[in-house]
Amino acid sequence: MPTAIRLSGVDKWYGAYHALRSVDLEVGQGERVVLCGPSGSGKSTLIRCMNLLERPEAGLVEIGGVNVLERSTAATHALGRVGMVFQQFNLFPHKTIVQNCTLAPVLVRKQETAVALERAMHYLEKVKIADQAHKFPSQLSGGQQQRAAIARALTMEPEILLFDEPTSALDPEMIKEVLDVMVELAGDGRTMVCVTHEMGFARQVADRVLFMDQGSILEDRDPQSFFASPQTERAQTFLGQLLNH
Repeated sequence: MPTAIRLSGVDKWYGAYHALRSVDLEVGQGERVVLCGPSGSGKSTLIRCMNLLERPEAGLVEIGGVNVLERSTAATHALGRVGMVFQQFNLFPHKTIVQNCTLAPVLVRKQETAVALERAMHYLEKVKIADQAHKFPSQLSGGQQQRAAIARALTMEPEILLFDEPTSALDPEMIKEVLDVMVELAGDGRTMVCVTHEMGFARQVADRVLFMDQGSILEDRDPQSFFASPQTERAQTFLGQLLNH
């Protein structure tokens, strides 16, 4: 399996706080990886280092074999293959949903407006909100806004999709509609890395579950093994609290 993402010896500091501690990680092309762990364990920082929203102080970050820490045309191209969906939807409030989805393809990829529009409607259909295309974000529910954000990421045709706690800002009844879309996307063969507390999603979709604490990956296992018998005491405690919540 070709490597989609490789991190080697990645360190990230925020002042005196050591957020990531010499993290090594490889994600294969088409793999679906879930990152879990307690708050402050480094999950979001790690996923944000994958597309350089956070720049590590040390280590190597490669996308498709290209070192993206080097400022080069190849690095820019490699980073362009990565899409991200955030905890907050980050939609432009003054633009309609379809305008949110066509903005980057037209401005960044220089796509013809008609092509961008067709693609945007295709992905809005895929996430089941094509009927909301001409509404503004404030007119949509939280779950619909997050699905719009997923469609917007997809319009750039990313080979790798990163999700940073995509359901944590949603009401419980809206979580399922977003997870359903993510489960469907998982069948499309894209590489997916997802930070989430939704363990049902991890069981159903993940090829691997990574458990993090204090800036390090403590476990990297298949879901069945991880949930049946976590090897570290920290993971046992975490899962116990989560399942009894």
